[in-house]
Amino acid sequence: MKRWIFDFFNLLYPQLCAGCESPLSTGENLVCTTCHAHLPLTNFHETSDEKMRELFFARIDVLHVTSLLYYEKIGTVQHMMHELKYRGREEISTYLGSWLAADLKNHSGFQEVDLVIPVPVHSKRLQKRGYNQVSGFGKELAVVLGARFRESVLIKTRNTINQAKLNQTKRSDETQSPYELAQNIPEGSHVLLVDDVVTTGTTLVLCARELLKIPGVKISIATMAISV
Repeated sequence: MKRWIFDFFNLLYPQLCAGCESPLSTGENLVCTTCHAHLPLTNFHETSDEKMRELFFARIDVLHVTSLLYYEKIGTVQHMMHELKYRGREEISTYLGSWLAADLKNHSGFQEVDLVIPVPVHSKRLQKRGYNQVSGFGKELAVVLGARFRESVLIKTRNTINQAKLNQTKRSDETQSPYELAQNIPEGSHVLLVDDVVTTGTTLVLCARELLKIPGVKISIATMAISV
């Protein structure tokens, strides 16, 4: 496409920031410079991951945990997650995965990961949306960490209500898991389980318990954001 045609198309249909929906300027990618600079990074991998690790204490054993951003019900991160899950902006997943991967590439614990496995979505939701919102995130991490990305190891057998819409009591129910192990993985594998936003940790706990049925499996966790 000739440059003038590209510029004319952008003038008519400008690319919008995934955080604030303002038109992107030349050289900006997905989010504007202002949103990028003000995204609330957790830096768990550089400082302390105790806030996230507490979610899994006495529920599952985890080796390493991290999350890229803090999530609030109103704000830029919430808007990006909404765009990703409900407005078809799958590229947000890849963008955040690439960002976190760059931060983790020199982290010795995450370099030992063998497999990256995303939390699955139910087949009906997958058909409606067209993609698992965590896949791009997981693929980017797998490439940088030198691990294999395995999307079909876990399946979701029931199309449950969105966890974010449930109260604390219902959200913490771990007695009836909707997740099942659909494919085996090598015994002793170090699995990086990935998800979008972690709130109570129940979804990740249930998925991890399925994986831990395989002898010797070790679990680490990475998410796009953690609820505050």
